[in-house]
Amino acid sequence: MNRLFEAIPLWGVFVGTLVLVLVCVEGGYRWAWRRQGEDGEREKEAPVGAMVGASMGLLALLLAFTFGMAADAFHARKVALVNEANAIRMTYLLSSVIPESHRSEIRAVLREYLDERLRWAEGTPEEPGRSANDLLDRFWKAAAAVGAQSPGDVDVFLGYAGRIIELQQERIMVRERSRIPGPVWVVLYVVAVLGLAAVGYHGGVAGTGRSPVMLVVAIVFSAVIILIADLNRPGEGFIEVSQQPMVELREMMATSTR
Repeated sequence: MNRLFEAIPLWGVFVGTLVLVLVCVEGGYRWAWRRQGEDGEREKEAPVGAMVGASMGLLALLLAFTFGMAADAFHARKVALVNEANAIRMTYLLSSVIPESHRSEIRAVLREYLDERLRWAEGTPEEPGRSANDLLDRFWKAAAAVGAQSPGDVDVFLGYAGRIIELQQERIMVRERSRIPGPVWVVLYVVAVLGLAAVGYHGGVAGTGRSPVMLVVAIVFSAVIILIADLNRPGEGFIEVSQQPMVELREMMATSTR
């Protein structure tokens, strides 16, 4: 279900939501007019307005809840990126205390791994033999060899080396596996369809003409939906976690001579 929704491009989500809202409002409006004509007796506006208000309040609550989930995930991605950048930086710096025979290899692997993480953040496919798991396997084998050669003397270095591996899984979790669940999207759209149809129905009961404000409501609602979807899809839209900490770290590594 979630994959089906995420297969739709962001512009398609906006256009589809906009059309859906307009159809719901117009459908509710026409249904009210048809019922008024068939019954010969006008339905009272006040009870309908109260029910519309309740449904729109529930819709606002669901929107706030869904937006909160997306915003929390976005913040978690920022924290995970900074933590991983700091762990790589400290490991790179602490490698100066290990024997030269292993230092060059470890630093070279860290540079390759950093480049891979930046490619991954940009959505670029992995190169054969240079995936994060391959590079981390090489890195840990080299770090383990250092630990075996100097037991007890490089514990701090090994601690940060293990932290890099932990944070790699954390970044995958918050980026790829912490999306808004499909059932939440379904409930949000069901409530939106019913609530906005009720808005159109209320307009028909009130006997007012089709107001251009309905178009404004449709655009605003669609804009909020596209904002939530953008936050929920790293690597696709306009709202992205800045990779500047990783870029600055790569520059530091490139200029390092020790």
